[in-house]
Formats: sequence, structure tokens, C-alpha cells
Amino acid sequence: MKVKTRFAPSPTGNLHIGSIRTALYSWLFARRHNGKFVLRIEDTDFERSNSSSVQSIFQGLKWLGLNWDEGPYFQTERLKRYKEVIEIMLKTGNAYKCYCSPKEIEEERSKQISEGKKPRYTGVCRNLKTQYNINKQYTIRFKNPTFGKVTFEDKIRGKITFNNIELDDLIIQRSNGIPTYNFCVVIDDLDMNITHVIRGEDHINNTPRQINILKSLKARIPIYAHVSMILNENGKKFSKRENAENIIEYNKKGFLPEALINYIIRLGWSHGNQEIFTISELKKLFNLDAINKSASTFSMKKLLWLNKYYINNLPLSYVANLLKDYMKNENINIESGPNLECLLNLYKNRFHTLQDIAYSFRFFYEEFKFFNIKSDNKYLILKNFYILKEIYNKLKQLSFWTIEVLSKVINNQSIESNIELKEINILLRVVLTGSMHSPNIISIIFLLGKEKTLSRFKKAIIFIEKTKNKNIN
Repeated sequence: MKVKTRFAPSPTGNLHIGSIRTALYSWLFARRHNGKFVLRIEDTDFERSNSSSVQSIFQGLKWLGLNWDEGPYFQTERLKRYKEVIEIMLKTGNAYKCYCSPKEIEEERSKQISEGKKPRYTGVCRNLKTQYNINKQYTIRFKNPTFGKVTFEDKIRGKITFNNIELDDLIIQRSNGIPTYNFCVVIDDLDMNITHVIRGEDHINNTPRQINILKSLKARIPIYAHVSMILNENGKKFSKRENAENIIEYNKKGFLPEALINYIIRLGWSHGNQEIFTISELKKLFNLDAINKSASTFSMKKLLWLNKYYINNLPLSYVANLLKDYMKNENINIESGPNLECLLNLYKNRFHTLQDIAYSFRFFYEEFKFFNIKSDNKYLILKNFYILKEIYNKLKQLSFWTIEVLSKVINNQSIESNIELKEINILLRVVLTGSMHSPNIISIIFLLGKEKTLSRFKKAIIFIEKTKNKNIN
């Protein structure tokens, strides 16, 4: 049997962590067995489906490298096929027209609830002999068996059984003529030869109905695997209704695709105590038997740890290229500053995301317009004016711009001024970066270069002259 899986999102909201995990599991299972991975867009909910969500799905999958072998298929382009099958089912007696109005169904439902019964369609139209006026609205329902059981072996949860008597007659076509999700899914899986359906546990109750439809069509039943939910840090399920963050936002925040893949795979799946996996390892190791039945909880702290690991351990040139693209998107022109690989090599151990790096490196490429109020009140003051002028003059006279020479200049200034080196370093950070916190200041001076360093010294000196004492000579 040629393995074939699918990812079938509805374009009605953000592609979130939970959705991506389903896609990842399906993709890896297909890759593990040299099978095919199908992308299908389930867009028959016309009111809620939108093109921006479709683009978000494509963008998120491509960013993470989850390439599909077939598709994307759109259900709205297959409406003719669904209706052809429904017509066959009407003729064979496996489906029937239901003329009950929404009001009648709701009244019956309310009555059942008040009597303590499980609400379900009573089958009023199931065996109607009389033909109604053709203008009367109707839905089409699947004639579910009223006896026996539906049993399937879930690859994660084991044997699951439903009594057919508990399943009501599912609507497979709405009164507006549009087939329903539960029906379209079945026909899609049938036509696309899907062998394994990996999806969320919220679909377990749909499975027996879908199996019964397939049986009525004398079709092969796929193998099902229902994964448990993922809880966010507030203990709520990741879902569109809870406005779960779009997966592409993690890209915008500077997470690496390798880190996100590695993190998501561990939300419910494990291989011993191993924490770090390459994609090639996952393709060899992933299996459905090792997926946990319990819910998983998302942890930003753990994701940040993994992202930092990948920043520090992936090839420097690769991370530098990602950072280059990221800084370009942030409108930071890196042509006017030091080589990104040099910067990363010196400072990458400090950062958790590309966003952190871009923010921290910005001062290498751009002039900051204002000094921080807190830092200028504390450091850009009269007593430091002369220290800055002395260092400025010494740096200006340098013929060699090396780490060793620069370090000697700053250390000597600390001794001559009788000021702790730590205090001078903070002063220089404020002058050169606009902040009291930065990587090693000597490295910064070296990487900024002589021209930029002297320019920022001059800017700070003028700032003190204008704001602290206009009579400074």
C-alpha cells in the first residue's frame, strides 16, 4: 500500500501551532514511508473562508519547509463531483431529502433536551413516500444504519467503538445546495486515495459517520490517528476562536524554522530522551505509535531555548543569511556597517531570536536620533565631558585600529581619570549605542570603525555642551 496523507485546513482564520503540528505529523509520516503528502483547502464555508487565510496557509507551510506533493486542491472546485455522488446515494437509498425547517428541528431539539434526552434528528423524513412540492426547501441527509456498531482501530488511541443508534442522520447537503464538510471530506479522501488520516481529537465523533458513508459507497476505509490538543500557556486549547497566533508571526518575531519544527514535533511525540532533531532524523524516526494521548502544553520559554540553540549551532553563513533577510524586512541597510557573520560570531550566544539580534545590531548600521533620557541624565553630564574629549582626541590620533590598541586606550583613560573601567565602559555604551547595555564595548568600537566612532563621540560632546553647560570651552 502506497502511503498517502493529507493536510486539510479550513481557510477561516490563523494557521496556528495546533494546525501546523497536524501538518507536520502528516508530512513526516508520508516522508518516513516514501509516500505522498496532499494539501487540500476545505473552503466550503463561504461566509468565513477568505483568501488571506489561504495565502497564510501557503506561506506558513513553505516557510517551515513542509512541501506538498499534490494540490492544493480546493473543495469549492469539486462541488460538481460531490453532487454527482449525492445523486447516486439518493438513487440507491443511502440518502434522502429532509423537508424539516430549521425552526422545526430546533423545537424538537429543545424538547429532547427538556426531557433529558440526547438531542438528535428524529428521522421524520427518512422514509417519506410523498413527494413534496419541488419549490419547498430541503436538505439532504445520509441514511445512517440504525443497528450494529462502528469500530475502528485508532493508531494513537486504540480501538474505538460507536453504536449506530447513537448517530443521527447527518446532513450532507445544505438547503442552499452546498455539500457539507463531513461529506466533502469523505469524497476527497476517497478520490485522492488517502490511506492515513492524521487529525485532531475533536474529529473523533465525525469518524464513525464518515466511515458509514464510505461503507455505503463500498469504499476502502483509511487508517485514522487522532492527536490530542495543545494547550496554550493559559491552559486553553490553541484554536482560531481563541485567536491563536498565526504561525507566520513566529517568523516575524525572528524564530528559525528548524527551531519551530523541532519544538512542535515534541508537543506529543518523543524518541527516548532526545531533545534535538534534524529533519533527516525525523524522517527516519517518526512514527504514530510514539504519539502521546495526553494534551501538550505550549511553553514560550522552551521554544526560545531551542531557537537560541539553533542560532548558535546552525552554520554561521546560514544564520547570517536569515538575519540579512530579516534586517532587510526591518528596513535596516546593512551595506553601511560591519559584516554580519563577524557580528554573529562575536555575539550570537547572547540572543534568543533574530529579532533580538536585529534590534541589538541596529546601532552598527544606523545613527540613533536621541539619547535615552535615563542614560543621558546619568552619564552625559559635565564631569564626563572632558573624559569624552580626551578619549576622542586619542582615538582620532590612532594609526592602527585594532582590538589591542583600542583596549589599551580605554584602560589607560580609566587609570588617568581614576575612574573604574566599568563606569567608563557604560559611558561609552551610551555614547556609541544609545543604551547602557550592549556587548563588549571594545569590540563595538572596533566594528563600528574609526569614522563612525568619532562621529558619535562628537555627537555626545555637542549634546553635553548644548544641554548641560553652554559655557564649556
